[in-house]
Amino acid sequence: MRTFYIYTNQTKDGNGEITHYIRDYLNLKGCFCSDSVDEHVEGMIVLGGDGTMLRAAREYVNYHIPMIGVNLGTLGYLAEVDREEIEPALDSLIENQYEIESRMMLCGTAVVSGASRKPQTALNDIVINRKGALHVINFNIYVNGRLLSTYNADGMIVSTPTGSTAYNLSAGGPIVEPRARLILMTPVCSHTLVNNRTIILAEDDVIDIEIDRYKSSEKRGVEVSFDGRCPVSLNEGDRVRIIRSDKVVKIIKLSEGSFLDTLRKKMRI
Repeated sequence: MRTFYIYTNQTKDGNGEITHYIRDYLNLKGCFCSDSVDEHVEGMIVLGGDGTMLRAAREYVNYHIPMIGVNLGTLGYLAEVDREEIEPALDSLIENQYEIESRMMLCGTAVVSGASRKPQTALNDIVINRKGALHVINFNIYVNGRLLSTYNADGMIVSTPTGSTAYNLSAGGPIVEPRARLILMTPVCSHTLVNNRTIILAEDDVIDIEIDRYKSSEKRGVEVSFDGRCPVSLNEGDRVRIIRSDKVVKIIKLSEGSFLDTLRKKMRI
């Protein structure tokens, strides 16, 4: 790689110190850092953390540019490079010593009062949860047009393998190798002992999550978000259709270690 674009989280590199350091290092090596994303950019360097990687992925997924993250936060799975590893990482990129993994994404469409909203993509997860006062949400889950089950829970997480180490993991869901092709559905604080487990579905399954009728006259707030962004308010009778997106995110991997090595390093297991 010789041409790069640097995507910086301004709250993590407010004075631009690391951004300018990387730009100067690449220039000294005869590389070019573009001020915008175009067809000449070969790789994107994302400075921040996993949240910054998710934003960059959603914003630039149509450009099909491989991305690598420099972790300026705390714990990061997507942002592979730590601060002290920046120069060796840049050298590996310049010398083409890396692999590229394709990560599946989800596409979610909220249907509110019978009208479909703009489809949204997510690299990690699509989450339906309560907002405002504490209350239980009643869900009807359909897979490929057939009723799978009903849930009474605080929320529902539908995640990709990449997102298995995010909110899904916090809710008790399994960790999945990120290159896998499947969809995980994990309830948040299910209020029934039977339906408190993650369900793993095929990548081509079509999932419809319907907000069932409330059990009282009280107005209850529910919303769906996509990688924690673009929230859409839902009411009883509304639903969200979730499918595998036809788009993928290309993640640059420098380490020769496996995903299990990363888990040991990040989680100390």
